[in-house]
Amino acid sequence: MPIRGSIIGRAVVAAARDLGRRLGRALPLGLALAVALGGGLASIVPAAAEPRPAIAMHGAPRLTPGWDHVPWADPAAPKGGRITLGVVGSFDQLNPFVFRGNPAAGLRGGAEGSNVFESLMDRGLDEPFTLYGLLAETIDVADDLSTVTFRLDPAARFSDRTPVTPEDVVFSFETLREKGLPYMRANYRDVEGVEKVDDRTVRFRLKSAENRELPLILGLMPILPAHDWKDRDFEATRIDPPIGSGPYRVTTVEPGARLVLTRDPDYWAKDRPVRRGLYNADELRWDYYRDRNSMIESFKKGLVDLTSESDPGRWSTAYDFPAAREGLVVKETIPLDVPRGMTGFALNTRRPLFADVRVREALARLFDFEWANRNLFWGLYERQHGYFDGSELSAYARPADDRERALLAPFPGAIAPAFLDGSWRMPTTDGSGRDRAALKAAFELLKAAGWRLDGARLVSQTGAPFSFEILTQTREQERLAMGWQRTLAALGIDARIRTVDAAQYESRRRTFDFDVTLWVWAASASPGNEQIHRWSTGAADQEGSFNLPGVKNPVADAAITALIGARSRDDLVAAARLLDRVLMAGFYVVPLYHLPGQWLAHWTRIEHPANTPGSGWTLPAWWVRPDEKKEGGTP
Repeated sequence: MPIRGSIIGRAVVAAARDLGRRLGRALPLGLALAVALGGGLASIVPAAAEPRPAIAMHGAPRLTPGWDHVPWADPAAPKGGRITLGVVGSFDQLNPFVFRGNPAAGLRGGAEGSNVFESLMDRGLDEPFTLYGLLAETIDVADDLSTVTFRLDPAARFSDRTPVTPEDVVFSFETLREKGLPYMRANYRDVEGVEKVDDRTVRFRLKSAENRELPLILGLMPILPAHDWKDRDFEATRIDPPIGSGPYRVTTVEPGARLVLTRDPDYWAKDRPVRRGLYNADELRWDYYRDRNSMIESFKKGLVDLTSESDPGRWSTAYDFPAAREGLVVKETIPLDVPRGMTGFALNTRRPLFADVRVREALARLFDFEWANRNLFWGLYERQHGYFDGSELSAYARPADDRERALLAPFPGAIAPAFLDGSWRMPTTDGSGRDRAALKAAFELLKAAGWRLDGARLVSQTGAPFSFEILTQTREQERLAMGWQRTLAALGIDARIRTVDAAQYESRRRTFDFDVTLWVWAASASPGNEQIHRWSTGAADQEGSFNLPGVKNPVADAAITALIGARSRDDLVAAARLLDRVLMAGFYVVPLYHLPGQWLAHWTRIEHPANTPGSGWTLPAWWVRPDEKKEGGTP
């Protein structure tokens, strides 16, 4: 019997609603059920808090007081030299926080580090979601989650030596909430306001006690110098060097061609434990290339020091050249202990063609992974199943537990039994590209959805052809799409491929002007607010969001709400599995593949510590060998 209709279920719902009244706000029913089943008021109100130098979303920070450096850094790493990376594409913008333009690489975040712009706190890269003090030396979260207070490090300075002040924090929040990227606007929507408390302290007032991730999200907010943006249009394209608080300054800008950052010898945090042994090169340079092949040729010549690779064909053949055979270039596979995310063809459900889940499932069945892996990828890829593969968050081949079923209780029948009990499996083929069983299974789904064969064409009941366009932006994507196109054609489906340049692709991606396109959704071990921007109903029609398929599913919304409100790791795992399950069952994306790890190739003149974070390689930990610090850093 569904929980909601049972005697116990009615009592749980009543208790949950009473809990909402005591808190002075209405809880979404899915979250309320989880809260009530988890133990009432105590399960969502944290223990009394106090200012502390680190905070974990669940549990305690891994690094205990007195730690000297992060585990993936070598505090004895030498300083100096240059590291050059290659980028395919172009840039015309040095403000990475707005919708307009193509921002340059390397300014903030990701594997390449927070080189120019920093946040109040820094992320622990080998923990699910833990932050350590950076611009802010402490964080204080109120026991009722009504406020979060940051106390700034008195030594914190921007690169022009002006101090980082509460006014800068207030300016950054108000500007990014109003004019920042869509995910920033969404993240900050639950903040009532921000105020300066004293010369070193700033306090955020929160609207809701349900968003337990929000204090950490605010800790990761980039802090911008208010004086640098005075009298500027924040949303306009900016190409002059911005001022940041990070370890590097922008020193050379050649739009579309090159960006050079130079290490600041007087960087304010260079001796802080959170930065010791990191950001070692005197110069970081990003050279831009029209295509991947040109960049690889530059790498072979020593003009690029380090490159990550995702193409199995190149990984198997392109790195066999004289310098590699002489041991001057090495290939590494960096292990990961985080979810693999999702790589797949997004089916735009805003198009009537893809409105029926049976049609979407048929298209997923018509992607022959076994053929593609053998013929295109040297057999090196692993099949993608769901959105959190390789982690405890994955629902694939796992039955829903009691926590997950409690979240699902308000939506009886919303998920097919095979997905709910974990018996559903990703179809496999004989690898021929025309597996008769796979074609038959797909055709039965299409037929049930109202499609029929008219000669060699698949048509609707009115005779309209089943036809769509696959939008790609690289030759590799085009090649993959052609393999899928070949199998689709066997059922009379007309799939056309259109390859466009990076700028046009980004414009069409942001405005959802596509039928089908390939996209990668990275995942963390602690998913939360970013899922709103990816899979919520509200994001489906918000231009620039990463909800490319246009998912509008109340179960997904409830799962996201529960993710954000989770107060224990068990609650978060249950919510993540429900989200994974409903997205898999909805076939919004045709799952493709993932790598067994991260592939990196680099010249031996640059090195990194033996330990790497569980989230993957990170450029700040690398250094140039002392005997290679020639003029300019690299040959």
